[in-house]
Amino acid sequence: MSQALEEHWFVNYLRVIRNAWHFYNALDLEFKVVCGSFGIALLTL
Repeated sequence: MSQALEEHWFVNYLRVIRNAWHFYNALDLEFKVVCGSFGIALLTL
């Protein structure tokens, strides 16, 4: 593999990891919001 191709692969790999990390954090936040709303709804019954 050439140096440029290797660097391009590495940058793509980091981008995929970063996108997966953002996706995971967004899902985690949404899960907390939904569970929090559900908990508040249960408390107000």
